[in-house]
Amino acid sequence: RREPDMVGPGARGAPLLPPVLLLLPPLLLLRGAAGGIADSVVWAVNAGGDAHVDVNGIHFRKDPLEGRVGRASDYGMKLPILRSNAEDQILYQTERYNEETFGYEVPIKEEGDYVLVLKFAEVYFAQSQQKVFDVRLNGHVVVKDLDIFDRVGHSTAHDEIIPMSIKKGKLSVQGEVSTFTGKLHIEFVKGYYDNPKICALYILQGTVEDVPKLQPHPGLEKKEEDDDEDEYDDGSSVKKQANKNRVQSGPRTPNPYASDNSSLMFPILVAFGVFIPTLFCLCRL
Repeated sequence: RREPDMVGPGARGAPLLPPVLLLLPPLLLLRGAAGGIADSVVWAVNAGGDAHVDVNGIHFRKDPLEGRVGRASDYGMKLPILRSNAEDQILYQTERYNEETFGYEVPIKEEGDYVLVLKFAEVYFAQSQQKVFDVRLNGHVVVKDLDIFDRVGHSTAHDEIIPMSIKKGKLSVQGEVSTFTGKLHIEFVKGYYDNPKICALYILQGTVEDVPKLQPHPGLEKKEEDDDEDEYDDGSSVKKQANKNRVQSGPRTPNPYASDNSSLMFPILVAFGVFIPTLFCLCRL
């Protein structure tokens, strides 16, 4: 008995081939896109936690500072992290902090454009000005007075994205230039409020447009819109020279010239002027 031709139009299983083939192109495109981003990452660490591969294919290595510098914390593991994919919440739930300034040293072999992505989430404090610190990159302050809760609130993912350029032995970042000797020094600087920390970080060779964005947060977007309205005059493109986090100094001081009572004082002065000479004359009598 001759078996049916497996490639003929009436072959068993032939109708299954077209749907499978139709699914392959999008899968390959998705894998290629993720692979492209992952291939551009030169260094990534899950601070205070184990190795992890995120939804973009970025491989975060286990924290190299474990047992050497600072302390690891998984306090955030009991909390859901807003703005983060469910698969990648681990990147914001663990962290490394230290009671002094600490950081990471990253060798960079090729010149070009790079982006430093710092991942944070405030999982402990429930108000602002409880943890405030700076971030330095090779001595340049690239993040000043970072208050995570003030930026996004509690248990919410926040990324600081810092583009830089390394060319002809020079590091250029945020308008400042310094000599580059082959290594990036990323420091989390101890401030007046609690201890500096980091949840995860990576360095991407490329531009800001290549960095995957966090999920939108409606409450955060509304806050940013309100800030924009406060910072700009009506129809003007010039920002007001004011600090967003300024503290109001109290009620406005009353204007001493708001109400003029000089007309009421004139008769009193006249009567007083007449009374004094009269009293003087009576005393002489």
